Amino acid sequence: MNIRELKSKFIQSRDYTTDDVNALMDFAKKAYIHNEISINEYRLLVRELESQGAVVPDIDKENSLIEHSQ
Repeated sequence: MNIRELKSKFIQSRDYTTDDVNALMDFAKKAYIHNEISINEYRLLVRELESQGAVVPDIDKENSLIEHSQ
């Protein structure tokens, strides 16, 4: 799968289009979690989206449900 195919699936799923690389990265992550794409496809998509400026959001440790050791 490439970015064009990812955008097409995004449009089919969400009924709107986006060029927001962060939204596309979130969509790719969900597709991977739901076994709709392989780990190799996910890695390639993330690499390409990051090269276009996508970033993983910072974790808000104060409001996280995961315990963090200090």
